[in-house]
Amino acid sequence: MATTLFGAILRGSKNGAFLFHLQMRNGLGHLIGILPLSQSVLPKPTLGKHINRTICSGFNLAVAPLLCRQYSGFCTAAECDVKTVLAPSTGLSTKSKNKKARMKSRVDFTKIDPSLLPTVIIVGRPNVGKSALFNRLIRRREALVYNTPDDHVTRDIREGIAKLGDLRFKVLDSAGLETEATSGTILSRTTEMTGNVLAKTQLAIFLIDVRDGLQPLDLEVGKWMRKHASNIHTIVAMNKSESLDERGLVTAAAGEAHSLGFGDPIAISAETGLGMAELYETLRPLLEDYALQLPNDMKCDENALVEVGENSESKVPLQLAIVGRPNVGKSTLLNTLLQEERVLVGPESGLTRDSIRAKFQFEDRTIYLVDTAGWLHRSGQEKGPSSLSIVQTRKNLMRAHVVALILDGEEIARKKSSMKHDEVIIARQAVEEGRALVVIVNKMDLLRGKQNSVLYEKVLKVVPEEIQTLIPQITGIPVLFISALEGRGRIEVMRQVVDVYQKWCSRLSTARLNRWLRKVMSRHSWKDQATQPKIKYFTQVKARPPTFVAFLTGKAQLSDTDIRFLIKSLKEDFNLGGIPIRIMQRSIPRKTAANSSSNNNKNSSSKVH
Repeated sequence: MATTLFGAILRGSKNGAFLFHLQMRNGLGHLIGILPLSQSVLPKPTLGKHINRTICSGFNLAVAPLLCRQYSGFCTAAECDVKTVLAPSTGLSTKSKNKKARMKSRVDFTKIDPSLLPTVIIVGRPNVGKSALFNRLIRRREALVYNTPDDHVTRDIREGIAKLGDLRFKVLDSAGLETEATSGTILSRTTEMTGNVLAKTQLAIFLIDVRDGLQPLDLEVGKWMRKHASNIHTIVAMNKSESLDERGLVTAAAGEAHSLGFGDPIAISAETGLGMAELYETLRPLLEDYALQLPNDMKCDENALVEVGENSESKVPLQLAIVGRPNVGKSTLLNTLLQEERVLVGPESGLTRDSIRAKFQFEDRTIYLVDTAGWLHRSGQEKGPSSLSIVQTRKNLMRAHVVALILDGEEIARKKSSMKHDEVIIARQAVEEGRALVVIVNKMDLLRGKQNSVLYEKVLKVVPEEIQTLIPQITGIPVLFISALEGRGRIEVMRQVVDVYQKWCSRLSTARLNRWLRKVMSRHSWKDQATQPKIKYFTQVKARPPTFVAFLTGKAQLSDTDIRFLIKSLKEDFNLGGIPIRIMQRSIPRKTAANSSSNNNKNSSSKVH
């Protein structure tokens, strides 16, 4: 009976092995020899093909774990001549050249408009590392990561721009899928939201936890993906492979993951970055095919971007943070502004854990909305995801340009005060950090009707007065009354936010300020004319927020009363109400002031003559 000798190469990141496999004509065969090889002498396969159970039957699951101690994600098999395989002369140089050529894409994704980039969604059962992979791809820790086997940390769809080598694509972090969850529960609503988002994606990364092995819920998620995303190319990624990689057990897990029916899996570690090169190689041709189908006129115009950046600071994307106590309607307002079900909403308090960032256009202006978790006073006793949510909310407050503080109109109508301690802290911290502030009273639809007319009028009157009392540093803070559930006041909110932002970015010329200063100083009643500070000149040194410097002659300084008078006059005369304004003082020595005045006199006399 005739037989055929096959050579199979198992490749790892640092070593590998060559296996002699004897196959008979009737299809039976067995392993007859093993030759461990270092990475430097591994040859280039003549047939690049991923090992699967059919090719490796008889030795894949039993022998490969002992050989591939530094397994990098997949093994390649090659049918080749034994003498050629053992020749070490062509191995190293060929591999390095191929690696350089492999790590470069045919498409420059940086020239594609971000809104047109292909979309990749990360799916899987809970607690497999989806948020950790999301953070790895966008290159910053944005999504909350916490080990909660019995709970979900991520509940909303988070979006970011992934940077994997020279690839750029939109990546979505989804909530853990539990396909058998009871209808109406949080888990069923998150699964439904993920299903709606799948219709807008081109690729999916199906993440499993290789340390736990293939769980029944993984099989259920696989069935759910075939039903709801049959037209989406799905890539199986075995996360948390760094520990198994050291023991050489990933190959056995790969054979098990192959039974999901989505092709050969990739071994990765979102925490350490293991397997990102293999993920790049898998995604690159798929993303390139999508990008090459885009029309050329949909690419970014770099000159236009530079021109916008040079024209005005007001053209910079506006960062709007929506903050407030739990269950006041922050997520509902975000969905209303975006006109889509972007984040999970419901009657449950504290439903939002992650701060969700969404981009949209309003009147030719790019705006980034950030829906934060409910603000709670930090007692030091918080544990788990809630403690991380508090920290993340505070960080987003500091990054924002405009802070929208949401109040509950129904709660205000039934209580004596309109703002609780936590809400006062939010408002004062926003002002102290120099952020523009807009107060939005939500749930006004619950106060509609004759029986609630008195309460409705009470809310309209009490809220502005109390805000001015609690935050006296800023006058004219805009207060809006809306119903996010019904969509009422959506346009008014955005126009007010843009108006406040433009004031926050405003700049005034020095000549205009000094003309204004002469008029203002003449109408201010100084307590002691002898010790009255003399302002040489007044100039704006910074915007966002507007910051001014008063240059004084002599030792006299402006008192707090004088500074409050100047700030009030600036807001009234230049329409800068509702934003924080800062005034600093600088003293000019008398000699310098005298020299500058004498120089001015000489110049003026020479001009006359």
